[in-house]
Amino acid sequence: MLTFACISPHPPLILPTVGSAEDRTKVKATISSLESLAPKLAAAKPEFIIVSSPHPDWGIQVPLYFLAHNLQFTIYNLQSIFNLSNFKLKIENSAAVFPILTTLESPKEHYELGKIIARSLPRAQRGGWIASGDMSHRLKEDGPYGLHPSGPKFDQKFIELLKKKDTEGILNLDPDFLEEAGECGLRSFCMLLGALEELKITWEPEILSYEGPFGVGYLVANFKIKKA
Repeated sequence: MLTFACISPHPPLILPTVGSAEDRTKVKATISSLESLAPKLAAAKPEFIIVSSPHPDWGIQVPLYFLAHNLQFTIYNLQSIFNLSNFKLKIENSAAVFPILTTLESPKEHYELGKIIARSLPRAQRGGWIASGDMSHRLKEDGPYGLHPSGPKFDQKFIELLKKKDTEGILNLDPDFLEEAGECGLRSFCMLLGALEELKITWEPEILSYEGPFGVGYLVANFKIKKA
């Protein structure tokens, strides 16, 4: 059962070993929000953690650096995720991390994939889900892909829909609009939403921060899971 869930951005520059002090100052809200989530994940006492992401490497490592730095964990391969129903914790006091990468399939298909994964989760074990991904990459002229009006609009629209828990609205965002926005993490986020729906988990969105100083939107959101 999931006892923790969140959305985390994954820009390498927020790591102290990558970004300059000046860069990290510009994303202080993002860093502070991620640091505030770390004790919440630890308090959930996860025996397994799923990290969905459109990218390997930084897409997995950056969220884990901030959110799981006070946890012991072992990263397993992608295929293991579908055998979780028979998973037995092999390392005492260590969480098993299962990365799973998104594909080019639609957000709706990733929502359904999230449901499939949820059905494989061991109900007797506590788990966390980190939906890793950035928002639009088209927020500024000097950003990675320049400025497009759909970039800021997408970020604002997604946050608005998430606050309302309007999953249908999120799943039905126009594909052309998404393409114009140059978004990164929507499929990862939809996978988490599908898992929460399949598990019949009651949750409330908590937007911790949003900023885009480098032309890419960074959203940190906590999914406050209500205990049954």
